[in-house]
Amino acid sequence: MPAYTSIKKITDGSERTRIVEKLLALRTQLDQQIPAKTATDTLLLATWNIREFGDNRRTESLHYLAEIVSRFDLIAVQEVASNLGGIQKLVSLLGHNWDYIVTDSTEGTAGGGERMAFIYDRCKVFFRKMAGEFVLPKTKLLGEGKLQFARTPFTVAFQAGWFRFVLVTVHILYGTSKKEDPQRVEEISAVAKFIKDRAKKEDENYILLGDFNIFNTGDATMKALEKQGFYIPDAIREHPSDLGQTMHYDQIAFKLKIENNMTVFAEGKQRAGAFDFTETIYPLRDLDVYRGYFEEKVLAGKTEKQIEKYYLSTWRTFEMSDHLPLWIELKVDFSNQYLAKIK
Repeated sequence: MPAYTSIKKITDGSERTRIVEKLLALRTQLDQQIPAKTATDTLLLATWNIREFGDNRRTESLHYLAEIVSRFDLIAVQEVASNLGGIQKLVSLLGHNWDYIVTDSTEGTAGGGERMAFIYDRCKVFFRKMAGEFVLPKTKLLGEGKLQFARTPFTVAFQAGWFRFVLVTVHILYGTSKKEDPQRVEEISAVAKFIKDRAKKEDENYILLGDFNIFNTGDATMKALEKQGFYIPDAIREHPSDLGQTMHYDQIAFKLKIENNMTVFAEGKQRAGAFDFTETIYPLRDLDVYRGYFEEKVLAGKTEKQIEKYYLSTWRTFEMSDHLPLWIELKVDFSNQYLAKIK
């Protein structure tokens, strides 16, 4: 669980009380909606695009982010800023058992100085000493301009229990607001095929996750992923991951090489979902509580409706995110199956 000792140092009594009350409510919601962690049997894996996550969150918000992240064993994070202050503070709140691996920042307009990261609980997850970024060969560059990915996919090898796997996180180019933007489709196709081709040569399990900017599960963007043989559980497909819960931007897809009796995810038996933190954290009903934190220029000349929109669509998304964390519960203990095999 996260460290709460720093809350005692908050001098504003009303703010301190509010944070404690909100954390208690958030913990109750998490208890109800996220499966409990296990010592060895399962892995709680998540992906979360945390909007422009630099050293730009209030202490209150960092506590809420840490509480949510702590409920998973391993989480891929997109949109980490070149300034690492935010992720460093977040991990320090999580405690000494937690660690993170982060890419270099991506230069250029499309990359926006963004990093990608994995945050993991060392009590459950072991880093297998392999990390890198996908670079396309000259013959497979994208588009007429023969380009690399706008944001290079990040790949890291991990192990949890019996389950050894390579995790690849992406933040696919958004491009235009079209649901089937050609550049977006091409990037998804390229990364999926890259992994498929590599998986043929290796004895590895691949999990591809992150922000694909997929609008709907029937779009060409999703089909580009499926065409390369990736398995996306129904329990993932049915959960939109934007705050409005209409878009399927984020996905978790699998290409596995394990024996048939070692089922990592069983539909109907294990769970997955998108955790809607807005039920508890920064809901509309709390607008008046936080109005005092808005800049004066935001309030000047604005109608109440405009201020409400700013709070919901801008202010709280830069305190938390405009995406929901998408998560899945995986089985990682195959002791019985292994013993039966060697018998």
